[in-house]
Amino acid sequence: MSTPVLFAGAVAPIDDLGRDRSGHVTRRVGFDRVVGYLLPLLFLVALFPILDMIYWVSLRALPKFTLATVTTNPAGNAGGLYAPLVGSLAILLLATGVALLLGFFGGLATAEFLPEEAAGVVRITANVMVGTPAIVVGLFGYFAFVTFFGWHLTLAAASVTLGIFMTPYVFRATDLAYGSVPPHIREAALGAGAHPMQYLVRVATPIAFPQVLTGVFLAMAIGVGETAPLVLTTAQTELPPTGLFAASNALPFYIWNGYSSIFPSEIRLAFQAAFLLLVIVIGLNILVRVIAARARRRLEGLFQ
Repeated sequence: MSTPVLFAGAVAPIDDLGRDRSGHVTRRVGFDRVVGYLLPLLFLVALFPILDMIYWVSLRALPKFTLATVTTNPAGNAGGLYAPLVGSLAILLLATGVALLLGFFGGLATAEFLPEEAAGVVRITANVMVGTPAIVVGLFGYFAFVTFFGWHLTLAAASVTLGIFMTPYVFRATDLAYGSVPPHIREAALGAGAHPMQYLVRVATPIAFPQVLTGVFLAMAIGVGETAPLVLTTAQTELPPTGLFAASNALPFYIWNGYSSIFPSEIRLAFQAAFLLLVIVIGLNILVRVIAARARRRLEGLFQ
């Protein structure tokens, strides 16, 4: 144990071997100060490419961005983006439903019901799916739903394909959320006579809800901008979808198709589509933070 020794009114820390530790402390304090100044700088360095991208897209999209851009359908090389915007939102909502159906209940099963060995296999599978390139999922959706089941390039084919792509993100968030509920809370609830389903619905779910919600919105933010699954399962239609098995377009298709075009009007639509996707993604991030923060405030102090 180190013993403080007085030197001219000051205390110098001395360890068990009689070494003066004051130099070590000085270096540690200096290092902490350097890191304290360095971290905000690194944050700005990481933030700069994002802000630069937003500025670059906005600079090319906003000068000719009007209300007609989001209220009129495409017309050849001109027109607006109403049809692909409606198609993207419809695909996103339906795909989120598919991802919730598969991912939420899958994560709940691995966290609460499956044996550890089986749960481990499912988690490994989900991790592999997260690392699967989007083009592979798009090809699977094309051959499975567009050709094999005969759904053609429709809203249903695009939604199910994108939902499969989003599922592992929802699964991992749900699995981690329910798995992170403190064990003593489960023991207290079951010990007080609660049924396991009562524990899940009335105790575990309110605690896990903010984390699950964050995972769902993260999956939505990732899915709405994916190009490969949508390019291979959507059609070049200029009208919004009218049903599940009707042709549907999407904003990523206009970015992919228009950015390298020789027509200025198509390049303009590509940047305006990219701007709309940025607005949707930023809006989803703000919305999830607001809802999750309110949920955490309601739970504050209840389960510690």
